[in-house]
Amino acid sequence: MHSGDWRALANCRGNTKLFFPPRAERPQARARREAKANRLCTDCVVHLTCQQFARGNHEYGFWASESEEERHLAGYTVAAPIGVRTRIAREAN
Repeated sequence: MHSGDWRALANCRGNTKLFFPPRAERPQARARREAKANRLCTDCVVHLTCQQFARGNHEYGFWASESEEERHLAGYTVAAPIGVRTRIAREAN
């Protein structure tokens, strides 16, 4: 199996809308969406591969039960995690 084939085995295949926020998503809607996404991640056979990919490629969205902010807080570089971006915007006002 080459590096891209793991995605074909993922539980989320065909459900990518759950893993990426729509524009202007409210916090409560995000929590519900990520809870649904997390249920797919929990028993996924490629969970670890997905997590390593997201962390190594500085991905946005919800990957392997982690949001951008969670990856950032775990020490992985993310250009602008949503939670951090929101806090910075609030502090600027």
